[in-house]
Amino acid sequence: MATKGEPDVDEPDDREAGSKAASAAGSGAAEAGAEAPYAALTPDAALNAIDEALQPAGLRTSGALLALNSYENRVFQVGIDDAPPLVAKFYRPGRWSDAAIAEEHAFLAELAQREVPVVAPMEAGGRTLHHVGGFRLALFPRRGGRAPELSDPSVRTRLGRFLGRIHAVGATQAYRDRGALDLDTYGIEPFRWLMQHETVPPESRTVWSGLVEHALAGVRACWQRAGGFRSLRLHGDCHEGNVLWTDAGPHFVDFDDSRMGPAVQDLWMLLSGDRQEQQRQLGDLLDGYEDFADFDRAELQLVEALRTLRLIHYSAWIARRWSDPAFPAAFPWFETPRYWEQRILELREQIAAMQEEPLVA
Repeated sequence: MATKGEPDVDEPDDREAGSKAASAAGSGAAEAGAEAPYAALTPDAALNAIDEALQPAGLRTSGALLALNSYENRVFQVGIDDAPPLVAKFYRPGRWSDAAIAEEHAFLAELAQREVPVVAPMEAGGRTLHHVGGFRLALFPRRGGRAPELSDPSVRTRLGRFLGRIHAVGATQAYRDRGALDLDTYGIEPFRWLMQHETVPPESRTVWSGLVEHALAGVRACWQRAGGFRSLRLHGDCHEGNVLWTDAGPHFVDFDDSRMGPAVQDLWMLLSGDRQEQQRQLGDLLDGYEDFADFDRAELQLVEALRTLRLIHYSAWIARRWSDPAFPAAFPWFETPRYWEQRILELREQIAAMQEEPLVA
């Protein structure tokens, strides 16, 4: 289940441009002041960049270009002469280093080599990351599909098996450049950024900031109760919008938020409903997951803590991207008092939720 109030963004697939696929994409302060980072990425510039990247592979665009629904990066379906369409992803300037993107691509290549159904970038000229016209881009095969029927226990169990396979590979080595999903990066740092930039309206700031401090103390307590859990390479944003389901099964897309973190991060966003229903869903996921990887039940202490961090991080993500014209157009409610009233209510709910007993599986 995506965090309440979030849009669906950023997946390289063929769904309608108006559809949504949730993502509270990671953010960094480096690009916070960049204005209109994609202003130079006109359709002609995008096609020319893609043609240049494809040249070593002997391919050329047909001129057909369809913008897919994506805020963090810019993603296009592009027609190719005498070949199936591809998906081109133009990375947001300043967000990830080349080394961090290379780690994501290497992880996807490892998964693909082990026949885990992910959408990995294609090579052209011996590279998967291309620098063209001041932008960095990667090219992906186009994959169709629909959202998984998460109401079906057999679908949940099957998803669990594939997540177990992803994590079995993810645990074999660590990221060096992509960082971790933890209290500092998804909680304390975004909170400080929002306060320093006076993003929260004055009438809400005192209440909101006090609740965030209380919530972060709750997150810290959950982390302590979970103990020394294992950190591994994750998908990082594994909600139903980033899983494309076909008659042959799922394939996973959009590893743009892949980081080190606890395994439960890739499980909790697939849960919805009341506590009893979430426990049933979790049981089905783990029935499949544990065919391929061990799961430490202590990590269930982190579910509500991770949900809380996502709420804080999400608000900072929108604020940091506000100079990108796509964001005020997509999130016009962000600067309204109503938005922050809802965040205050959610924080109150999360503070209470973190004090409850965790899910049991």
